Amino acid sequence: MSLIDPHSYFDTDQPAAKHVHLDWRVDLDRHILDGSARLDFSSPGSGTLDLDTRGLTIQGIVDQRGNIIPFELADDDEILGQRLRLTLPEGTTSVTIGYTTSPDALALQWFAPEQTEGKRHPFLYSQCQAIHARTIVPIQDTPRVRVAYSAAVTVPSALSAVMSAGPAGTRDGAAPGTRTFLFEMPQPIPPYLLAIVVGDIESRDLSPRARVWAEPEMVGRAAWEFEEVEQMSVTAERLFGPYDWERYDMIVLPPAFPYGGMENPRMTFLTPTVIAGDRSLVDVVAHELAHSW
Repeated sequence: MSLIDPHSYFDTDQPAAKHVHLDWRVDLDRHILDGSARLDFSSPGSGTLDLDTRGLTIQGIVDQRGNIIPFELADDDEILGQRLRLTLPEGTTSVTIGYTTSPDALALQWFAPEQTEGKRHPFLYSQCQAIHARTIVPIQDTPRVRVAYSAAVTVPSALSAVMSAGPAGTRDGAAPGTRTFLFEMPQPIPPYLLAIVVGDIESRDLSPRARVWAEPEMVGRAAWEFEEVEQMSVTAERLFGPYDWERYDMIVLPPAFPYGGMENPRMTFLTPTVIAGDRSLVDVVAHELAHSW
């Protein structure tokens, strides 16, 4: 046993996840995510596997063959949350965990309509830094284990979803009045950079590889404010080398967003206070963009 991160149950002697697929249904009334996470391992494994969780209700676990995986949740630790211990049969290459988050998940912030600019719809955003990814997905929640991920996120039809990942299309949701947004993140990231937003949002393209999202009332102003982001990217590439993340998109959050910015790859989160009307505060974007290197 080798526990190298004091803030995670990750054991270097156990199989490490290399890819996670998320299938989430977003319930903005109950303030939960309901669905599953499939963890694909870097090589077949067996025996004990410890994952980080906090406040998750585990509904069941199966391997790649559909066989039921035994598991147990340890007592809650004030800092680490609950260790989820699985017992893997020989040759396990992936496990799919059905679960529901808690309404009190530390990574999720749920805004009532009156906390948004438009004041018509509820809004959701996440902040997994530093060890809150475990409150929305059972995972090895340590920067030592970097994972690529994909996701299918189902939301009410009136709303849209974005993630710290590339957009991969949409489809009708399984339930009437819903849409499912698909995402792909091919570059491995530490779990704290997993991010999601759901709300009444629209986008404007700024260049072939840059886009800004915001509520309809703000998206035009945001597009003008950040019109020069491609020039920033070209300048950064001249200084530091090629931009490896393919796209640099941004989202301006509602007025109640309490942070300045967050460098989630492919989808920087920004406070609306940077929309000054004279581009005097775009250095915040330059700062978040620089995290990409």
